[in-house]
Amino acid sequence: MDDPVFRRSGGFVNREDATGLAGSAALGAWTGLGALTMVVVAAAGAPLWLDNGLLGWSVGHRPDVMRTLARGVTDTGTGVIPYMLAALAGLLAARAVRHRLLAAAFCLACLGVGQALRSGMMELVHRSRPPRGDWAAHASGWAFPSGHATTGALAAGLLMVALTLRAPRGATPFRVVIGCWGVLVGLTRVYLGVHWFTDVLGGWLFAVGWLGACLYAAGRWLPAPFLTDTASFPTNTGPTAKRPPEDHAPQDPDRRG
Repeated sequence: MDDPVFRRSGGFVNREDATGLAGSAALGAWTGLGALTMVVVAAAGAPLWLDNGLLGWSVGHRPDVMRTLARGVTDTGTGVIPYMLAALAGLLAARAVRHRLLAAAFCLACLGVGQALRSGMMELVHRSRPPRGDWAAHASGWAFPSGHATTGALAAGLLMVALTLRAPRGATPFRVVIGCWGVLVGLTRVYLGVHWFTDVLGGWLFAVGWLGACLYAAGRWLPAPFLTDTASFPTNTGPTAKRPPEDHAPQDPDRRG
């Protein structure tokens, strides 16, 4: 029997479909990241495609107000804030109180392990950052994939999935705001001159791939009631399912009406 995960357009998306979607997203993102990484390595870390153009535009369009705003946004993509968002995602995703701490731990592990894997990849690729004279913020370490872009996208993705599980229809404005925040964290790294655009693109692909892998694992191995309150969903949707009597149908067979 399918385990319904969340509602969509008046129906249900079962656990198997949601797990398959997560796996497909992970496979596609990893494939894109692998191709991009090979291009970066083949070019010996040199700028690619729009890298120089976007960096040049950013350097030429940095009024003090915008630079300050960009620094404020970029600072939210590292440190404690992404972990707070990840923990909040776990608390929102699990419906039973007894599962919420475990869900929060799962989300924190997803973010923490993802950051560790991304750091390892940065060390392997060894791509240099843009020229230091173009920087408008502090940065350290190698460039590809962008750490801020990866962390912001992962935290945003976890929270968006949690809101989808908890309120599939009513949370759309919140999901849009959170998604925009995750994208802006990455774009500010280009605007502030500390990353090439392809570093940020690599961070986004890494985040989608890792998040998809984590959601796939959760769908395959977490117990069925962990993220859903199965008592609130119909458990039999086949032709033999019992349906409640219609409001206009007579309840008493001997009653005329």
